[in-house]
Amino acid sequence: MIDLKKINNEVFYSKNKVEFINSSHINFLKKNVKFARRKRARICMHKNDKSKLHEMIIILSKETYIRPHKHIDKSESLHVIEGSADVIFFDNKGIILKKERLGGSQKNANFFYRISNSIFHTFKIRSKFFIFHESTEGPFIKNKTKYADWSPNENDVFEAKKFIKSI
Repeated sequence: MIDLKKINNEVFYSKNKVEFINSSHINFLKKNVKFARRKRARICMHKNDKSKLHEMIIILSKETYIRPHKHIDKSESLHVIEGSADVIFFDNKGIILKKERLGGSQKNANFFYRISNSIFHTFKIRSKFFIFHESTEGPFIKNKTKYADWSPNENDVFEAKKFIKSI
């Protein structure tokens, strides 16, 4: 039995003090991601936005667009659970600095990364679903995430698809 508190169609919080993640949770995310407007969903393992450590199980579908962004004065790490995607890093002008394939089961694929500095990044999803465990520093402060002004807004679906194809 999954004991989660629904915040919206994208965000669910664990109600338990000790939580284990299993295939039921992954199946729950796969079923629910189609109802999320931005085609992404997460289970937050931390208590709330004010927590010092934020740990999430996140699913992105093939249709997900993550606008290039960077986190100001925050580190983040990602550990792939299932699927594959390219993570793309950019300079401040939108020039690609590095592109790496991430995958949970592909031979010699990267399955973990850590970003220790503020750098623009996004994903190009390669599989039907891309599922990962992300850890970052809290508390969550919305203006500590800067979106690249050279990238399309998430609401501009046509330009977002064109942008992802171009990278």
